[in-house]
Amino acid sequence: MDRMFRVLGFWCLVMALMFMAGQMNVVAGLFFLQTVLFFGLGYMRYTERTYMYLFGGYMVIAFIGIVYWSFFQMD
Repeated sequence: MDRMFRVLGFWCLVMALMFMAGQMNVVAGLFFLQTVLFFGLGYMRYTERTYMYLFGGYMVIAFIGIVYWSFFQMD
């Protein structure tokens, strides 16, 4: 399971580099932050249950952020 967090970090890095190439620096910064978070968690050697809880919490926070942004911030 720790390898999957490193894979998530790799794909976040790829997305961040593509956003940087597209001059979208704020979004690229968010993806670089997620890259550091995923790589850091990937090397901590938690149990599989802990990784599942961490990913579930990440998904809840991401879903709340997307709903907030699309409902309150987009015009």
